[in-house]
Amino acid sequence: MQIEKDILAAAGELIAKCSTNSEMIATAESCTGGLITGSLTGVDGSSSVVDCGFVTYSNEAKHALIGVGNDLLDQFGAVSEPVARAMCEGALMRAPNATIAVSVTGIAGPGGGSPSKPVGLVHFGCAGKDRATITYHEVFPGDRHAVRKATILKAFELITQMIDQK
Repeated sequence: MQIEKDILAAAGELIAKCSTNSEMIATAESCTGGLITGSLTGVDGSSSVVDCGFVTYSNEAKHALIGVGNDLLDQFGAVSEPVARAMCEGALMRAPNATIAVSVTGIAGPGGGSPSKPVGLVHFGCAGKDRATITYHEVFPGDRHAVRKATILKAFELITQMIDQK
């Protein structure tokens, strides 16, 4: 798979920062379907800082693999702050070596949006061992590719922010 140069460059910078700071990453991805992990592992040396990735596209996978409560999914829906928080915290608990976990859940489009949850809405979570969990959301413009690309780059930023909390 050909990874875009700007994503590969950002992934390389993040891999180097994680290596310098002895951090290991886990991901819990929904709308990106593994693209965050795939982008990170496109960098030479990534095996020293990437622990694992959970692709949890369905609600059942979110529940079974990373422990997102069915009550949260029922009350708030998969694309929500509480679910993004539960995803990253669950991934961090289940990843054998991770010190940081990032999660993304959103509506990349072109369909699936609603007035309260428009196409382009992505919720993020980032949890770190012995650090406060960060959550964030944004509505990204553009088509499916643009939303997913922006999501990858924002996830890298949140991981960097978490490293800087240490």
